[in-house]
Order: sequence, then C-alpha cells, then structure tokens
Amino acid sequence: MKKSIVALTFALSTVVAHAESANISFIVNSESTMTQGMAMVLANKMLEQGDNVSILLCDKAGDMALKSNSGKSLKPANATPGQMMDGAMKKGAKVSVCALYLPNSGNTPDMLKDGISPAKPDAMAKQLSESNRKVMSF
Repeated sequence: MKKSIVALTFALSTVVAHAESANISFIVNSESTMTQGMAMVLANKMLEQGDNVSILLCDKAGDMALKSNSGKSLKPANATPGQMMDGAMKKGAKVSVCALYLPNSGNTPDMLKDGISPAKPDAMAKQLSESNRKVMSF
C-alpha cells in the first residue's frame, strides 16, 4: 500500500510539473550585449523550470548564431550572450535565425553553429500565434 501511495504521488507530481510548463518564444534583435545577455539568462532560467523555449535571432542578434562569434563577457556569469545561448541549447532550447538574417548579412548557413538554422516564416508564424505560447521580445 505504501509503495502504491508513493508511486501515485510521484506520478501526480510529474503530471503537475508538465502541466505547469510553458511554451515561450524569445525574439532577440537587439545588438546590445546586456540585452542579449538578459534574454539568455531568462531563457536558461525558464528551461531550468521546465519550460519549452525557442529563440529567434534577428538583425545584429543573429551574429550570436555564428561559429565565429566571440562577443563580450558579462558579469557575474563571465560568459558572452552566445555562450549563454549555447547553454540554453544544451538544455533543450531550439534556436533559429530569422529568414532575413542570412541573405542580408552576407553570412551563409555553414557559418551557423551546429543546431541553428534559418527559421521558416510559415512555421514561425504558426508557432508565435499559438494560444498557449508566451512571446518575449528583446
């Protein structure tokens, strides 16, 4: 009986944890290192809380997706926004660059970090309009 109660409690807590997770999209277009960093700090924290996170990089923020991107380290993490984004990807975040980024920046798909690709406008529009999705812009 005790084992059944423990198993039921665990099962219910798992269901509650999944029910509370949110679908969140971050749209980052600022070239400000601190703004990019704050977006990545929040994305990482939300992933740690069990949320589903996607990150869309546009304009100068798209440079974070480049293999060659170094960026400026921010305190207290002593990490660049790109490094924080890499950490978010390791936790399950899906990252893409906006469809306009590559053709207008002079960069090519092979210059993007592994796991990052250009967003498809139709799929992105569908995702951003989901009724259960929160969209945050930085």
